[in-house]
Amino acid sequence: MAGGYYTALSGMRTRADALDRIASDIANASTVGYKTERNGTREAPRPSFGDTLQSAIDVTNGVPRIDFRAGAVTTTGRSLDVAIQGHGFFVADTPQGPRYTRNGRLQRNADGVLANDEGDPILGTNGPIKIGQDEIAIDPDGTVREGGKIAGTLTVVDFPADATFTRGGGTRFIASQPPVTIEHPAVLPGNLEQSNASLVERVAELSEISRNYQTLLKGVQVLMNDIDRGAITELGRR
Repeated sequence: MAGGYYTALSGMRTRADALDRIASDIANASTVGYKTERNGTREAPRPSFGDTLQSAIDVTNGVPRIDFRAGAVTTTGRSLDVAIQGHGFFVADTPQGPRYTRNGRLQRNADGVLANDEGDPILGTNGPIKIGQDEIAIDPDGTVREGGKIAGTLTVVDFPADATFTRGGGTRFIASQPPVTIEHPAVLPGNLEQSNASLVERVAELSEISRNYQTLLKGVQVLMNDIDRGAITELGRR
């Protein structure tokens, strides 16, 4: 197969992956605490072709990076809504281990444990926080009060600058390094951090990538219909 096929097809593959990522961003544009993902491309030269056909260079996805820029903070007035000011994550206790999230839409689970709206218990400094049916209030330092009495304090953690993250489902993230507890966290009770996915940006990116995909598809069609057909016709005459 001609080297041009590989180059075009690998480019189409990266565009298809990018379309999946954009679709996820658009679907989660209104999800509290959701973070977008950036995923560039890089060259992937094939040594077996490189010596004889310099154009045989594939393109592949680069290393994905989560975009942790803060989303807009909106006031809800709900006592169990809370947003983190600045850097940091809440710690979600999941069956797969601790996960880190900016989702501060909290609720009381059936067992009385404070959790986010994905059902994950949100850990306090002394483990899960249990609350009853009395009025709940959260202080700006993360202290959770029930009926005026302290029920626990939300744990807020951060990570070294060189830590990397992967998605753990929904608004959860898995970190490459152990967390460091923020001793004096700052939170905004009665507020939520919204998704940082911009619909305007994603729709514009969707349009650009779709055009790129169509251009590459046209290139493959030219190779198949014109060049290969011409070669077969000429060879058949000899």
